[in-house]
Amino acid sequence: MYRVKEMFYTLQGEGAQAGRAAVFCRFSKCNLWNGRERDRAKAVCNFCDTDFVGTDGQNGGTFDNADSLAESIASHWPTEAGGRPYVVCTGGEPLLQLDAPLIDALHSRGFDIGVETNGTLAAPAGIDWLCVSPKADAEVVIERCDELKLVYPQPLAMPERFEHIQALHYFLSPMASPLHPEGPDALKERNTQAATAYCLAHPKWRLTLQMHKIIGID
Repeated sequence: MYRVKEMFYTLQGEGAQAGRAAVFCRFSKCNLWNGRERDRAKAVCNFCDTDFVGTDGQNGGTFDNADSLAESIASHWPTEAGGRPYVVCTGGEPLLQLDAPLIDALHSRGFDIGVETNGTLAAPAGIDWLCVSPKADAEVVIERCDELKLVYPQPLAMPERFEHIQALHYFLSPMASPLHPEGPDALKERNTQAATAYCLAHPKWRLTLQMHKIIGID
């Protein structure tokens, strides 16, 4: 059984695939935070701004098997739209649920499969685009990926710690935090300046902004 918080069609807003149309499938549950506000301060990823608890989001639900979930994902891709269908499996932590049967079911429907993971769990074979986004001091077990996207700055997860990870693209995404007393935007402005300075000093890294929030889409 698969548990999905929400599912929707939009544009990818960050990283190397920014601007690409995609069906987002947000799986419930994460291994770094239980999603409860009362426990946020103790979480590894205490700056998370995503609701991944339960199955009550847009088009969310439980799916008994891989075919039923793949069929639901496919139903959100516009018919006769052209282009290669693309699904982004995110969370929470999608690798708690994404498995070989679901990968096969999505490929059989013509989808490229992107995954956004914290990197603490091994990735199954067959993923077409793997984005790893490490969090704090959580151990990262994935050492090769298409894209390393680091929320910046994190005192326990600065870019130098991940020099051993082989990726096609290296991105810094300025941190915003719901916990900041002045609001997330005040912190993000300062962190955008810091991330910009780091990328200028270390041109291996590129700045990525959350385009979907800037232009006001999901």
